[in-house]
Amino acid sequence: MPPLKTEAERWWGRAFAAALVVGLAASAFAQAVPVRIVAANLTSGNHQTYSPDNGNHSNPEGAGARILRGLRPDVVLLQEFNTTVPMRQWVNATFGPEFSFFVESGAGIPNGIVSRWPIVESGEWDDVAMDNRDFAWAKIALPGGRKLWAISVHWYSKKAAVRAEQARAVAALVRERIPAEDLVVLGGDFNTRGSDEAAFAEVAPLFDVHAEPPADAHGNVNTNSPRNRPYDWVLADAELAACAVPTRIGAASFAHGLVFDSRVFTSLADVPPVQRGDSAAPQMQHMAVVRDFAVPAPSPATAR
Repeated sequence: MPPLKTEAERWWGRAFAAALVVGLAASAFAQAVPVRIVAANLTSGNHQTYSPDNGNHSNPEGAGARILRGLRPDVVLLQEFNTTVPMRQWVNATFGPEFSFFVESGAGIPNGIVSRWPIVESGEWDDVAMDNRDFAWAKIALPGGRKLWAISVHWYSKKAAVRAEQARAVAALVRERIPAEDLVVLGGDFNTRGSDEAAFAEVAPLFDVHAEPPADAHGNVNTNSPRNRPYDWVLADAELAACAVPTRIGAASFAHGLVFDSRVFTSLADVPPVQRGDSAAPQMQHMAVVRDFAVPAPSPATAR
């Protein structure tokens, strides 16, 4: 039988164990993957595109593209994802050749996803309420092994009851098709008139419908062009929501994320090549919504 430990030995043993736990936690935090997610319905011009036609079909940069370049996202949930140049060319010019992308096919104003990291699976789920777009999704392999499912939606603009039906359909698909251990973000143009719409009640069991949504420096959470309706959202599931961190751009910090409006953002030098009038471009109907997360390395149970 080994000798009994003295009180001092027991104390030092507990102290060592506590230090080990703290050290492991600090290490995990240090290894967390920063993930900036942006919802973007930022097309403009007569053809509602991210790359205005300049006569020779070679222009990759419109106002929406400049905003996205300036915000430097890792994952973008795009609506009305049309370009007048090849999509690969536009992604390369706006984000970089290392970015992956998916855009739904056969839709007049398609949804899509762009990702800094590999998209390992992608597709579209039928939106029975609309005939010119569906629900686009992409399964993204984050550094460290976690999987993030990004779902880009553009819900009906006229009737709240239809938006609730669409939200109910998305919630059912998430329950049916996404493994419980994976992270999920749902975002895009919800066309909602307020956070009390029934659509949010449909997705609230799965996503954190936050009481304090992203806002601009004046506290305005509305995302349409006149800034009086909360159309656009980035909703995280419970596990991803727990990883949320403030959005920091230059010296500015936004505790719950940012509604980016170039007309009121005070330091455009921190978001080149954004121009002051980009959020007021012809037919620029929405503002970008930005949220940031620090996703820790997976546990052995979730690493696959």
